[in-house]
Amino acid sequence: MTEMKKFDSMSDSPAAESLRTRRDLLLLAGSAGALLLVEHVNAQSGPAGKRANDPANDGAGKRASNAPACVLAPEQTEGPYFVDEHLNRADIRSDPATGSLRPGVPLALALRVQAINAGSCTPLDGALVDLWHCDAEGRYSDVPDRRSKARGEKFLRGYQVTDQSGRVQFATIYPGWYPGRAVHLHFKVRMQGTSRQALEFTSQLYFEETITDRVFAQAPYTRSGRRTRNDDDDIFSYGGAQLLLAPRANGAGYAAEFAVGVRLG
Repeated sequence: MTEMKKFDSMSDSPAAESLRTRRDLLLLAGSAGALLLVEHVNAQSGPAGKRANDPANDGAGKRASNAPACVLAPEQTEGPYFVDEHLNRADIRSDPATGSLRPGVPLALALRVQAINAGSCTPLDGALVDLWHCDAEGRYSDVPDRRSKARGEKFLRGYQVTDQSGRVQFATIYPGWYPGRAVHLHFKVRMQGTSRQALEFTSQLYFEETITDRVFAQAPYTRSGRRTRNDDDDIFSYGGAQLLLAPRANGAGYAAEFAVGVRLG
């Protein structure tokens, strides 16, 4: 397994991330190996979770209702703010040292990890799925930050291990924004290379702008400045449209589900 790196950069630089993403795309174009396949499960889906434009809904292309619709999309850059905190927890809103919760609109996120083989998707159990992102004010924990003393704090970070259905669930908040990047979440899928093939896959998830506009009209997201929208984000332009979450209202917050398929060969 590739050794994880801890970054101390002060800026999640769009230019640096964009260069790395372009390089990754070139590698992906020449390899059938490190590929990401994703499925949106959203409010616009048709019966049995099918999208309206899914070939599975065509009379000539029917599949079993439990067969996933996998859409090919590229891996995206890790960025400078991944820290391997070894926090096995589903609720990542708090700092473990103090127990204080980061303020923000609740977000219940479920990810389903699947192994892709010969065109079919099967649940990948026993995989570590890390999730990390900034708070409502655009700050990451445990990294150098001029605006806050976040070093040593561990809010909005954690991992879960997929169950037999390949599923993990996280309780978090809707992320905020910081200059140069669209609103996003980071995730990483890892598996040890013992009896099963080693895997490390990293990408990002994004949000529909209409929902973000609604969330950011309320505290604690209201702040001055112009946020970067999806279409203006260099990193989003490389496959971000295939990594869009479509959250649905869930009590005082939102819930979203996303299926991640990885090719192990």
